[in-house]
Amino acid sequence: MNNLLLITTTASKQIKKILSDAPKEADSIVIGVDKSGCSGYSYKLEFGNSSDLKNYEIIHQDGVKVLIDPKAIMFLLGSTMDYRTDQLSSRFIFENPNEKNTCGCGESFSI
Repeated sequence: MNNLLLITTTASKQIKKILSDAPKEADSIVIGVDKSGCSGYSYKLEFGNSSDLKNYEIIHQDGVKVLIDPKAIMFLLGSTMDYRTDQLSSRFIFENPNEKNTCGCGESFSI
């Protein structure tokens, strides 16, 4: 699916690094959305095996494989996934044009 999720070069480098230390059966990162947090939804990242997850959208970029949970597609459409580091933290950031509101800590969002 075109324009589902753009993954920055910085994010793909970090995913590659994470996968190099992942359990042997993991060949990808799975992105999902859970109902949780102050604003309603939060992003979820897990290790995945693409041969086990047949109905998931697959994004190949910069030598990494990212799978999108089918239930998360409507939440992620048109988003950008980045990886940022500052003095206090390092984490994946989602710039999501569908978000209507986010909580103060940045851990959850609403659509």
